Amino acid sequence: MAQNATIYKVELGVSDMDRHYYETHKLTVAKHPSETDERLMVRLVAFALNADEHLEMTKGLSTDDEPDIWQKSLSGELDVWIALGLPSEKVLRQSCAKAGKVIVYAYGGRPAEVWWDKVKGSTTRFDNLTVLGLPEAETTALAGLASRAMKMQVNIQDGEVMVSVDEGMVYVTPEVWKG
Repeated sequence: MAQNATIYKVELGVSDMDRHYYETHKLTVAKHPSETDERLMVRLVAFALNADEHLEMTKGLSTDDEPDIWQKSLSGELDVWIALGLPSEKVLRQSCAKAGKVIVYAYGGRPAEVWWDKVKGSTTRFDNLTVLGLPEAETTALAGLASRAMKMQVNIQDGEVMVSVDEGMVYVTPEVWKG
């Protein structure tokens, strides 16, 4: 019997001083049975870093042809495609062809660095691709903040990200690998 997704209720407050975006998003997030707390929290941080009234979580791990987060224009075109982890060269190529802007949040420490060394040469032709590396110690610490009902505050200033949930706080500094 297949396991069901676990539902997380998140009140995500975003204070992005870099983009002058200040909003609270009430999100219902389905955590796939194979998704880790670390990946869930990276997904929420990626949402906060790109927060917009039209940004949406997708089915994520449940589908191969959708990103983890996307933003569509009012006419239905894909404006922003946000992927987590270490997508293949084929997925990068396809997503860059489908969306106006593609952002990859790579995480996982050494495997992420090895992945980037392998694919970076083939990404030079994609002007609409941004790749950010998230340090392993920071994403591991984020996983410790996860809970089924969260009031999460994300403050962004000068590229630095402060994430707080209840009494816990983690600082995340995304590294620009391609931008």
